[in-house]
Parts: sequence; structure tokens; C-alpha cells
Amino acid sequence: MSDLTHSTSAGVHTAVTGAVLEVTLDRPKANAIDLAASRRLNKVFEEFRDDPALRICIVTGAGERFFSAGWDLKGAAAGEESDTDWGAAGFGGLNYPRNLDKPLISAVNGIACGGGFELVLGTDIIVMEEHAKFALPEINVGVLADAGTIKLRRRVPYHVAVEFLMTGRWMEAAEAKHWGLASHVVPKGTALARAREIAQSLAAGPPLLFPAIKQLLRHTEMIPEHQAFEVHDALNAVQKVIRSEDLKEGARAFAEKRKPVWKGR
Repeated sequence: MSDLTHSTSAGVHTAVTGAVLEVTLDRPKANAIDLAASRRLNKVFEEFRDDPALRICIVTGAGERFFSAGWDLKGAAAGEESDTDWGAAGFGGLNYPRNLDKPLISAVNGIACGGGFELVLGTDIIVMEEHAKFALPEINVGVLADAGTIKLRRRVPYHVAVEFLMTGRWMEAAEAKHWGLASHVVPKGTALARAREIAQSLAAGPPLLFPAIKQLLRHTEMIPEHQAFEVHDALNAVQKVIRSEDLKEGARAFAEKRKPVWKGR
């Protein structure tokens, strides 16, 4: 097992339970991310990607008020530039990660704004507490929310995204759920528990399917349907599923009315 088991560095705490990695931003008062925290997050997500024993990741914030307020302006005041080297996958480690084909769940326990919201947008399933809210307030200080601009348009309708980006306004949990941005809205203090339930459900699933789903979604996001099926046929992750022992095991288990025993091969 990697050093992700119960470790803390640069205000980022990691803990492993079975196949599930939990990553907690713990940087009082607002879980803001400075250069050291961003590079640590990049390293954590890279280790998660490369560790075959880890299958699901939950990202959350410590406390009840903030998931993350984004860029730590104290770091900016100390001389950190917005275009500095935040890590290979960008600010927070999830702006443009390489080959991260495992499921990520965000347990949003409070305010997620700026780079904190961009971190949420880098996850696959969003569990949001009913008091939590989102914003990209960079417009108010003349900064382009680059990852937010690129990703939000792909998550909500155009007119919703552009107004949100150009005004820097807040989006409450109910609105996020309305637009399909939040997968689940839950009572205060329960997001992590719900995320853990989802993680355990995913961890019991067939390992080869998750990379195939994420790669197919990523590679076909902006192309016509017919071309998407051509991409499907060419993807190695898809072919692994088609040729796998797990596919045969799934069919046998169904016929024998039992739970399948997945081997990941």
C-alpha cells in the first residue's frame, strides 16, 4: 500500500479504507489551496491513479462551512503567481488529469468557490449538502476562471453557464440539483456518509467497466454519434471488457442467480 494511508501533508489528509481513498482538505479557516497544497493534491491523485488496490476516491473538506474557497490569497500576497506550476494536472490536481479513469466523488460539505468549485467539477459524482453553494467569483477581480469556463458549459446549459461565469453569483444546492450539477443533495453533515455509501457500491462493481465508461465518455464528448461508435470499437479499455473473464462471469452469475465474483481481468 502507498503512503496515502492516514497521512497528512500541506493541509491535505488522506486515508484508505479497503479500495476507497478519502482526500480531505484541512486548511483552516476556508480550506483554501496554496502552491504546496496543490502540488500535494496532484501527487495524491497520481498515486491514486497508479495504485491498483485503490478503486474509488472521495474528496471533501474539513469543517462545516467550507469545502474549499479555492486559491489561497495569502499565498498570492506572498508572491505566488496564478500561472505558476501548480502540478502536472493543474490547480488542485483535477483540472486536466492524465489517464485518471477511476471514479471520483466529491462530498461538498460547504462553500465551494473559485478553484474549490473547479475541484468539484473535476469529480464524477457530486454529493452536496443542502447548505452548500457554488460560485466562480474570479470575474470580480479580473481573473479568468479557466477550468470552470471550460468544464461548466459541459455540465449545464449554455445560458446558465455563461450568466454564472459573467456575474460571479452564487448557486445554491437546490439550483445545482435542478440543473443536474449535483447528483445528490443531502442534509447538513451527511455528505461524506452518503459519498461513502456510493463508494462502497462502486467498489463492489466490475473493475474493468469504470475505465471503459470514463474513457468512452471523454473521447466521445464532442463528436457525432456514428463517429462515437467507431471510437468505442477502437478503445483498448472497451476491448478489455469485451474479452474479459469478468464478462463471462457476469453472465454465469446471472444464470446461476448469484452475485458475480469480479477478478478485474
